[in-house]
Amino acid sequence: MRPRSNSLFHFTKNEEILFDIMKNGFWPRYCLEDIQWQGGKDFVAFPMVCFCDIPLARINDHVDSYGSYGIGLSKAWAEKNNLNPLIYISSGSALSSCVKRIFKHTKNTKAEENTPADDSRYLIAHSKPTVGKMIQEGVPVEKDFYQESEWRFVPSHDEVTNYLRRDQFEEKNILEEKHAKTREFSSLKFVPSDVSYVFVPKDSDIPNIINFMQNQLDHYPSADLKILFSRVISLESIRRDM
Repeated sequence: MRPRSNSLFHFTKNEEILFDIMKNGFWPRYCLEDIQWQGGKDFVAFPMVCFCDIPLARINDHVDSYGSYGIGLSKAWAEKNNLNPLIYISSGSALSSCVKRIFKHTKNTKAEENTPADDSRYLIAHSKPTVGKMIQEGVPVEKDFYQESEWRFVPSHDEVTNYLRRDQFEEKNILEEKHAKTREFSSLKFVPSDVSYVFVPKDSDIPNIINFMQNQLDHYPSADLKILFSRVISLESIRRDM
C-alpha cells in the first residue's frame, strides 16, 4: 500500500455542499484550532480549506469523522494553487519550543500591524501537534492529527482577516461577514481535468450526481464532462474491494 495518495481528498457531510463545491469551487471557512500546544490558552480560527492525501485503503476512519461525500484533485492542481502539507510537531520537541517562541512574539500583535507577524501567523496556520484537540459538534475531542496527512489552503489576501479570536468566531454576524469576504476574494477554483475522484456514499447515489453534472456543469465541453462522469465512485464499492 502506498503511504500517500497521488490525489488530495476533501470530504463533507452532505450532497448539497458537494454540489456547491463542484459548481462554485471551494469556499475557505474559519475553523477553530487548538493553540494550547503553542502556549496559548484557547482556540483561534484561521480561514482554510482542508484536504488529506491518505491512501484509499485508510479512508474509512476519515469519512466517519468528516462525511461520505467528497472530491479528489491532483497534486499538480494543489501545488499550482498554493496548497501545502501541514507541519506536524511533537510535544516537547525542540521545534515545539521554537513554535511557542514564535507564538509568544505574535499573539499580542494586531493582525494588521506588520508583515513579520502576519508571516508568523501564516506559518502557525500550517502547523499542528501530532496529537491534540479539535472541535466536533461544539465539543473538544482528542485527535491523532498526524494520521490525517492534512494539506491546507490558507488564503492570503488583503481583504481576508488572517485569524479570528474565539469570541469573534462565535459571534454570528462577525463570522458571516468574514466568510462573505473569503468567498468573494479567496474561492479556490478547479476544472474537470483537475478532478481524480468524486465520492458518494452508495452506488444508488451515483445517478443523482451524474444528473447534477449534466444539468449544472453543462458549460464545460461534452468530452470533459464524460471524463468527469468516469471519476464518480461510491465508498460502498471501495469497501467491497478492501
